[in-house]
Amino acid sequence: MSNKQKSFWSTPTGWAALGLIGAASYFLLVEHQQHFFEYLPFLILLLCPLMHVFMHGSHGHGDHKGHEEEASAPKEPETFQELTDKNEAYRDGYLEGLKTGREESIKTESDNER
Repeated sequence: MSNKQKSFWSTPTGWAALGLIGAASYFLLVEHQQHFFEYLPFLILLLCPLMHVFMHGSHGHGDHKGHEEEASAPKEPETFQELTDKNEAYRDGYLEGLKTGREESIKTESDNER
């Protein structure tokens, strides 16, 4: 016996929802074509966050088959020193960026004084 759940869209409620969406889309395009194309760019921008929210359900957060080995051996938290050593390159780059920014700021100020 399979424990796999039936997809929402293949249920009678899903078919009804598809029919309602199709009918609404038809009347939107036929009766309100001018308004639809006028607001289409905004609808596309609205679609981005909606897709982001609703499509995260397909990631399978409950299925962690590849993580059995990691879960079987509990990992000790890293010490502060280990984290510091690990982030040494980041820290060096950050300090170099600060130094470069200060030099450019001083250079810009001296150019403005002239």
